[in-house]
Amino acid sequence: MALRATISKLELNVADMVRAYYGSHNLTVARHPSETEERMMLRVLAFALYASEGLAFTRGLSTTEEPSVWEKDLTGTILTWIDLGHPDERRILQASGKSEKVVVLCYGGNASQVWWQGVQAGVARAQNLQVLAVNPTQVQELARFAQRNMVLHVTIEEGTALVSSANDSVSVDIAVWR
Repeated sequence: MALRATISKLELNVADMVRAYYGSHNLTVARHPSETEERMMLRVLAFALYASEGLAFTRGLSTTEEPSVWEKDLTGTILTWIDLGHPDERRILQASGKSEKVVVLCYGGNASQVWWQGVQAGVARAQNLQVLAVNPTQVQELARFAQRNMVLHVTIEEGTALVSSANDSVSVDIAVWR
């Protein structure tokens, strides 16, 4: 018998001071059986960082043709492609050709630095690529918020996202590598 995804309901309130975006999103987050709580909450953080009315979670780990999060317009054109972790050079270049903006959000500490050094030259021609990194310790702290029903408030300022719930908060530093 195959394991099923764990479903969480999320009310996400975003105050992005950088983009002057303020919005509330009622989301359903499906956590694949092989996905950790850290990775699931990183998807939520990625959603908050690029929040818009058209942004959506994809099928994620269950398919390799889609990123973790994306935004499409009404014609089906991919506006924003957000991958987590360490995608290979070929995947980044393909995503760059398919979408207007590609974002890779790394969370592996030293492993992320080694990955970036390895693919940096190969993806140099991808003009629409942005690479961000977060501290793995802060991602572990973020995992404390993972519940079946969540209400989170995310305040984004230059280089930092403050994620808070009713009785806890975590500050996540976001380093821009490219």
